[in-house]
Formats: sequence, structure tokens, C-alpha cells
Amino acid sequence: GPFWKAALLVAFLSVLSWCIGSALGFGVALAKTTGPVWMRRISSAYVWFFRSLPLLVLLIFVYNLPQIMPGLQPVLSNPFWAGLIALVMSETAYLAEIHRGGLLAVRQGQHEAALALGIRPFGKYRLIVVPQAVRVALPALGNEFITIVKLTSLVSVISLAEILLVGQRLYTRNFLVIETLVAVAFYYVLVVTVFTQILGRLEKSMDTSRKSGVEDDLEAGPAALPEAAPAPAEKNGKNKNGDTVLELRDVSKSFGDKTVLDHISFKVAAGEVVSVIGPSGSGKTTLIRTINSLQDIDHGEILFNGRPWLDNHGEYRRSPDFFEDVTHIGMVFQSFNLFPHRSVIDNVTLAPKYHGLGSSDALRELALHNLEKVGMASHANKYPHQLSGGQKQRLAIARALAMQPRLMLFDEPTSALDPELVGEVLQTIELLASEGMTMVIVTHEMLFATRISDRIIMMEDGKMEADITPARLADEPADGRIRCFIENARN
Repeated sequence: GPFWKAALLVAFLSVLSWCIGSALGFGVALAKTTGPVWMRRISSAYVWFFRSLPLLVLLIFVYNLPQIMPGLQPVLSNPFWAGLIALVMSETAYLAEIHRGGLLAVRQGQHEAALALGIRPFGKYRLIVVPQAVRVALPALGNEFITIVKLTSLVSVISLAEILLVGQRLYTRNFLVIETLVAVAFYYVLVVTVFTQILGRLEKSMDTSRKSGVEDDLEAGPAALPEAAPAPAEKNGKNKNGDTVLELRDVSKSFGDKTVLDHISFKVAAGEVVSVIGPSGSGKTTLIRTINSLQDIDHGEILFNGRPWLDNHGEYRRSPDFFEDVTHIGMVFQSFNLFPHRSVIDNVTLAPKYHGLGSSDALRELALHNLEKVGMASHANKYPHQLSGGQKQRLAIARALAMQPRLMLFDEPTSALDPELVGEVLQTIELLASEGMTMVIVTHEMLFATRISDRIIMMEDGKMEADITPARLADEPADGRIRCFIENARN
């Protein structure tokens, strides 16, 4: 009887210490990784101190603290509460480092995708970062729980009737030391085994690699690529009303002594497709990332829908309505930046649900429509790890379209794909162009750029070397820089 009671006490103390320590540890880890300098220093000092301090010393100190602070007597005179507080204070430091490892394992692209979808920091961590970080950290968190179970034996020094103390009291009466310690070991192993099984099931439930979604997809039949887009001359002209959607004014950006954007200015009208080309390192990706604030600027300003959007006239500033307005700018990344812990359809519906753009049923129907548009409807229940590169990029396009953007940005959407997969992504982009979507596309696909674009901007060494229509390319000198670059890239 006393052993079972002690085992339940150990389980309760361990679970409480682990849960509270995990929650506090996550806060410490967050402060240490993303907080201001003063917060990072405080959290680092906390981790350093409590990882250096032996738990036994901390237990005795906490239990005897009422000697100098009598007001704590009602709480700390109880060995359970004194033990819990000491365990939490100590384990928070260890659990914080485990959580920090999980947070650092979440790729930067996940943060950028959240920003591009207008998801604020709290929503980003709740919906995107924490589920992935916990999945990475869970094995180590489970191991630390086992450590806590074993550390509860130290609480016997302040007379908590846990398993070891019950055993000690028993063998002082029956003198069966070995037999009693075998019983003590059995109960510790029992507690650890039960909770190891529970944590193992939790880990499996969070492992998306075990989820296939194949059964549902088989009913949908094979995926179909989007229908071929009409030639540029046959664009339907939707949204082409001459309004300026995007304007960059004298935008500059440097990294140290390297100037990557040198006083860039241009406009993009509604329904216009602008391709940005140039050699590697010319500033193309930096340029497109400044438009939705994935990269700040050192000077100049950017207007969106005719209103101030981003500027730096001594201090970098976003529009007061940035998180609401950025949803009107769709972003498709070179490396996809899909949310790996969510299914295909959940990737598409996440941002619209977060912004409250409709009921779950309506948003699901819209998501399926967008997936159908890019030829991905039959993969709706799969997870990103089950898709090919081309399918991932088409999913990324559907996710951006779900916010019904007025402007789409493409950052080298085919550079991470095998040559066989490039065509299906370009075909999807051409379909959007035929529907009149306003787009800015960074690309190395010269034939595609000249066929689909209304204008081509060439970047080199951070400067705009050309801003020209495909029709005028023929009038450029054969030895001109843009003609030479396009011909060399084609070859």
C-alpha cells in the first residue's frame, strides 16, 4: 500500500514538474532566441546558474527558506510544494535548452512564409513554429521527464514520502535491504515505463511522416496539370486598368560595403507581368524581398496600391496596416517554405482561417478550387514530404492565391526543381498571367520571361541596367548587355 501511494505521488510530482518546467522553459528559450538584449542576458544567466547548482542544495535551500522569510512557512513547510518548486526552478533551465534546440531547428523560411501571409508573431508561434519545434524537441523532452522521475528520489531529504523514503523506512524495520531496494527499483521502472509509452504515442501522433492521406487521394483520381495558357497576345485584360499597384522610389540596400540595390525605381501597373533577370548576385532576390518586408531597405520608399507601404528616410518603417495589407501580396519562394506539419489543404486554408475570411466550409471549398486550378486537388490530403518538387511549388502558388492577392511575387520559382518539373510550374504561372494577375517574377528562364512578360527588368551589380518590353528587345543592339545576357542564358 505505501509503495503504491508513493508511486502515485512520484508520478504526480514528476508530471507537474515537467509540465510547469516545460511551459516556463519555453518562455525562457523564446526570450533567449528572439527577445531583446536585456531579456537574452537574463534568460542566459538563469540557465547558467540553475544548471550549475546541484538540485540537492536547491532542495534544502528552498525547504529552509522560511527561516529568513517566515511568510513562506505555510507553503514551503510542506515537503511536496517545496520539492515541486525546487524541481521546477532547476528543470526549467534544462528544458529551456531543449526547447531552444527545437526553436532553432525550425527553418527561417517558416518565419518568412508566416510574415508573407500576414500572420502576426503570436499566431506564427502558435500555428507554425511551436508545433514544429515541439515535434523536434519531444524525444529530448521525454528523456528529461525520465530524469525528473529519478530526481524525485532526492526529495526524500526533506521528508517527502516518495518511493525511496518508503523503502528506507521499510528496510530499517525488516532488515531486507536488497529485497526492498529491488521493490523500490520496480516502482520507479513502472512509473517510467507507463509515461514512456504515453510520450511514445504522443510522438507518433505528431509525426507527419507516418500520415499518408493516400486512401482519400485514390478516390480523387490522378492529378491534372492546369490547362495551357493562351499566348500573351490573347490575355483577357482582366484588372488591366492602368492603376499602379506597386511603385519603388529610389530604393537602396547594402550589406556592409556591398551595395545590392542602388537607387532602384520602377512601377508595376495592374495586370502587368514584370520579369526581373540578371546574373547571380545582381540583387534580384533582394529586390523582390524588399517589396513585402522580408528584407529591409536603407533608403527610399515603396508604395502599394498608391499608398505609403515601406520607407526609410532615416528609420525603416512599415505601414501601420502592414499585417492587414501584406495579405494582398502573394509570395512564392524559391525553396517552397511549405508548412511540413500540415496537409496540403491545411497549408492552403491556414492563413484565410487565421484572418477570418470565411467559414471553414467556404474556405475549404475555395482551397479546393485553387488546388484544382494548379492541378493539385487530388493531393489535398497528402503532406508536403509526399510531393515532388513541382507539386510543392504548385501548392505554394495555391497557398498564395488563397488570400486572393492583388500582386504575386515569384522568387526564382523553378531554380530548385529538376528540369523535368520546370514546365508544370511555368505552365501554372502562365495560367495566372492569362487571367490578368499582376506579377513580379525573378527568373532565369529567358524564353519564359520573354514570352510571358509585359516588361523585363535587368539587374546587374545592384543597378537597373534595363527596363524594356519584349517587343523592343529586337531593336536592342546585338552586342548590347541585355541581348548578350539573354542569348547566353538561352544557350
